[in-house]
Amino acid sequence: MLEEESDKIFLDTNLSPFQLEIDWESPPKFDEYPDEEEVVIHEVEENVKDEPMKEIIAEETIVPVAGKIARAEPMDKEDRRNFGIYPHFENVFTCLALFNSLISPLNSFPWVINGLIDAIISIRRLSRFLSCPEHEPEKTGKSPALSCAKDHSDMAIIIHDACCTWSSSDKQDLDLILDYVTVHLPKGSLVSVIGEVGSGKSSLLNLVLGEMRLISGSVHSSGSIAYVPQVPWILSGTLRDNILFGKDYNPLRYSDVLQACALKVDIAQMVGGDLAYISEKGVNLSGGQRARLALARAIYCGSDIIMLDDVLSAVDAQVARWILYEAILGPLMNQQTRILCTHNIQAISCADIVVVMDKGRVKWVGHPADLSTSSLEFSPSKEFNIWSQVHAQERSGSTSTEAKEITIPESDCIHASEAPEQVSEEELRKEGRVEPTVYKHYAAFAGWFITIVTCLSAILMQASRNGNDLWLSFWVDVTGTNKKGYPTSFYLVVLCIFCAINSLLTLTRAFSFAFGGLRAAIQVHDKLLKKLIDAPIIFFDQTPSGRILNRYIDKILVIMPFLFGICRVFAVIIAVVVYLQQTAVILDYNIELSTKSKILQFYYRSTSRELRRLDSVSRSPIYASFTETLDGLSTIRSFKSEGFFMDRFTRNVTSYQRTSYSEIIASLWLSLRLQLLAAFVVSFIAVMAVFGSRSNISFFMDTPGLVGLALSYAAPVVSLLGSFLTSFTETEKEMVSVERVLEYMDVPQEELHGYQQLDPEWPLQGQIEFQNVTLRYIPSLPAALKDVSFIIPGGMQVGIVGRTGAGKSSVLNAIFRLNPTCQGRILVDGMNIADVPVRHLRSHFAAVPQTPFLFEGSLRANLDPFRVNDDCKIWKALENCHVKEEVESAGGLDIHVKGFGTSFSVGQRQLLCLARAFLKSSKVLCLDECTANVDTQTASKLQNAISSECRGMTVITIAHRISTVSNMDNILILDQGVLVEQGNPQILLRDEKSRFSSFAKASTM
Repeated sequence: MLEEESDKIFLDTNLSPFQLEIDWESPPKFDEYPDEEEVVIHEVEENVKDEPMKEIIAEETIVPVAGKIARAEPMDKEDRRNFGIYPHFENVFTCLALFNSLISPLNSFPWVINGLIDAIISIRRLSRFLSCPEHEPEKTGKSPALSCAKDHSDMAIIIHDACCTWSSSDKQDLDLILDYVTVHLPKGSLVSVIGEVGSGKSSLLNLVLGEMRLISGSVHSSGSIAYVPQVPWILSGTLRDNILFGKDYNPLRYSDVLQACALKVDIAQMVGGDLAYISEKGVNLSGGQRARLALARAIYCGSDIIMLDDVLSAVDAQVARWILYEAILGPLMNQQTRILCTHNIQAISCADIVVVMDKGRVKWVGHPADLSTSSLEFSPSKEFNIWSQVHAQERSGSTSTEAKEITIPESDCIHASEAPEQVSEEELRKEGRVEPTVYKHYAAFAGWFITIVTCLSAILMQASRNGNDLWLSFWVDVTGTNKKGYPTSFYLVVLCIFCAINSLLTLTRAFSFAFGGLRAAIQVHDKLLKKLIDAPIIFFDQTPSGRILNRYIDKILVIMPFLFGICRVFAVIIAVVVYLQQTAVILDYNIELSTKSKILQFYYRSTSRELRRLDSVSRSPIYASFTETLDGLSTIRSFKSEGFFMDRFTRNVTSYQRTSYSEIIASLWLSLRLQLLAAFVVSFIAVMAVFGSRSNISFFMDTPGLVGLALSYAAPVVSLLGSFLTSFTETEKEMVSVERVLEYMDVPQEELHGYQQLDPEWPLQGQIEFQNVTLRYIPSLPAALKDVSFIIPGGMQVGIVGRTGAGKSSVLNAIFRLNPTCQGRILVDGMNIADVPVRHLRSHFAAVPQTPFLFEGSLRANLDPFRVNDDCKIWKALENCHVKEEVESAGGLDIHVKGFGTSFSVGQRQLLCLARAFLKSSKVLCLDECTANVDTQTASKLQNAISSECRGMTVITIAHRISTVSNMDNILILDQGVLVEQGNPQILLRDEKSRFSSFAKASTM
C-alpha cells in the first residue's frame, strides 16, 4: 500500500506544472539558479530505480521528502515572481484575441445598463396606466326609490341622486361637480339645459356619457347616444369622412343632413366640395363650420339620444334659427331624445322640458312656460323677456324665408368640378445619400472644437491600442527566438505607457463625446423651437402635430449615437490598417475581399438608408392618430366607434412595423454574408500560415509573433468588417434624423423685423384703417377678405357681424399679421403694420381668441405671465369678468391649471382670457366671440364691464348675439369676405332694408 502511495506521489510530482514549465523554451537565466525542488525530485528519481531501496524510501523517507518538496515550492514561486513567467507565444495571442473580443461587450455594458433603466421606468409607467380601472360607459347602481317605482320604459334617461367628480383619486374629501342630481327625461323630448357659467351643464352630459366618476346614485340610459361637445372635435380627413364617421354612405340621408345643418352653402364654396380635406382639429374651418360639421355627424348617426353642448353659440342668429327648426326640431331628429345645453332664448322656448343647473345641482325642472313665472334667480325669461322677443308664428312659416336663402341645389355643392385641395401637405421624404452639408451642420451644433477633439482622441486612442498590440508582438518575437533584448522592465514600462496613454485618450474621447452630444442636443432643441415659434400660422395649419412631435423625437434619438458611430468608424479603420499591414503579402486576396465587402455595403447602405427614412415618416401618422384620438375620446365612446379607431391605429402601427421589420431583416442579411466572409478569411490565413512556406507561394510571416498577430486580428474579422460597414451605414442612417430636423429649420419664417423706429408707447390713439385689403390663406383657395376698406377711429368700440365663414376672424388675423395680406395696407395710427416688427405689434395689442386657451401651470402665471401686476389688480380684473367667486372657491391665484385649461369650463376659460386681456392694458383690444359660451345674463354684465373698463381703448368685437354689439359705436357687416354694410347699429336697426336689421329680426323670431 505504501508503495502505491509513493508511486502516486512521484506520478503527481512528475505531472506538476513546475515540471511541465521546465523545457527548452525557458530563458537561460533560469539555468543559472538551480531549482531546489528540481534537485530533490532528481535525487528521489535516481534512488527509486533501485528496487531494494523502494521499501526503505516508502517506509522511512516518504514524509520527509514530501515535506522538503513542499518547502521548496514557495521559494520557487518567489523566484518566479522575481524573474516572470514566459508563456508560449500562441497563448499570448490567444489571450489577446479573447481580450479584444471582450472590448465591444464591455463598451456596450453602460448602454445596456441605461437601456435596462429606461425599460424599468417604462414598464412601471405602463403598469400604472394599465392598472387603472377601465372606462365604464354606464355605471348603474341600485336605488330604493327606483326599485319601488313603476315601469320607466318611456324614459330615455334616468338620473337618481347622482354625485360625481372628475377626479380619479380615492380620497374621501373629493370636490363634487354634480351633487345629488335627479332628472327623469322622457323619450322623444327636447330638453334644454340652462344655467350660469360653471353651473354644471356640460358635466351633466358627461355624466350620462359615463365620462365622470360616479360616487353614488345611479344613471340609466335607454338606446344609443350621439354627442356634440362644446368644443367640436374634427377628424383630419375629408368633410364627408367626418360626417359618415365609419358609417355607410346613404346619399339621400347625407343630402338631407347637409341641408338641415346649413352646410351646402359652405360646401359649394370649398374646392373639392364635400371631398375637401379638413386639417387636424378643423383649423381650415371657421368655428361655426366646425360646430355644424359635428352636428351633422351626430344627426347622420341616427342615435336614439342626441346630446348637444351649446352648438348654437358658434353660429350667427340666422343660421342658429335655421338649425333649431330644420335640424333639432326637424324631421331628422324629432323622434329622438335631444338634450341641448344652450343660452339661446328660442331654443329654450321651444323645449319640452327645461332643466336649470346651479352650482352642480338641479335647481328646477319643468315646462318653459312655467319658467317665466318661477321665482328663480336665474330666469332668462325674467331678465330678457323671452316672450316679448319670440314671435308667435308657425314654425313652417317662420322658416320659409331662411330656407330659400340657404337651400343650394345638390349638384352645386356636393359634387364639385374641381379636384379637392388638400390643405395638409404630405410629409416629404428625401431620396439618395445624405448630403455632406448635414454632417457639417451637426458638427456645428456640437461645436467644431469638440468635434475635432472627439475625432482626434478617437483616432489616437485606437492607434495607442493597436500600438500596444504591436509592442506585445515585438516582445514575444524577441523572447521567443532567444534574441538578446532589453531588460524585462523596459518592455513592461513601454507597455504601461501605452496603457496609460490609451486610458487617457479613452477618457478624453468619452468626455468630449458626452459634452459634444449634450451641446448638440441643446443647440438643436433651441434652434428648432425658435424656428417653430417663428413659423407662420399656415405652417401649423398644414402640418399635423404628430409630424412635428416625430421630428422632435428624431432629434432626441440622434444626439448621442452620431458621435459614437463616428468613433467606431475611426476605430475600425485603424484596426483594418493593422490587419492589412500584417497580411500585406496576400494583398491581392484582401483587395478581392474588400471588393466583395464594398458590394455588400452598397446594397445594404442604400437599402437601410431609405428604410430609415420610411421608418421616420411612418411614425408620424401614429403620433398624429394617437393625439387626435385622445382629444376626441368622449365623442368616440359616445358613438361606439372604438373599433373603427382601433383599426385605424392598427393600420398605422402595421405600416410602421413593416418598415422597421424590413430594416432588421436588412441588417441580418448583411450579418450572414459578413460571417461567411469572415470564416473564409480566418481559414485562409490559418492555411497560409501552415502551408505557405512549404509551397511555391511567397509568404513572409517568418516569425511566430507576426503569425500570432495576424491570426488574432483575423479572428475578429466579423466585427472588423461588420463594424466598418455598419458603423458607416448606421452613422448615415442616424444622420437621416438630423436631415429631417434641418428640414424644419428651413421652414418659412414670419417677417419679424420691421423698418420703422417706433415709440415705446405706440399706438397712442389706436386708430385702425384698412385700405383695399385682400387676404388669402392658401394661394389655391378663395380669398378670405376681398378688397376690404374701413376706418376705426381711436377709442371707438366696433362690432363685426356676419354669417359663419364670412371672414370676421380674418380681420383680426390681418391686424395681428397672423397671415400676410395679398394686397392693400393696414394702418395703425397712420403707420403701416407691415413695417412694424411683429413682436412689437402683437405685444402692444390684446386679444381674446374664439377658442380660449390656458397653459398648464398656476392661474397667476396664466393671467399675468410677466408678473407686472399686483394681486389687487388681478382680483379686480377677475371681479370685472365675473369669475372671482369661482377662482376663490377653487383655491385662489396659485391653483394649478391643467393642460389646455381643462380645470375650468369653456365659459370660465373665456372669462379668464378676458381678464388676462384687461390686465394687459393695451390700446387696442380684439374680442373674438369672447362671450359666446356664457349665459345671456353674464354676457350683458361683461358688456357693461367692457364699456366701463375699456374707455379710451379701441375695441373690436366679433359676436353673433345682436345684443352684444347693439350698443357699439359702429358696426361692420361682412359676407363672403366682402364688407357689405357699416354704420351706427341704432340707425341700421331702424332701416328695415339693412342687413343688420334682418339679422336682428332673425335672432328674435
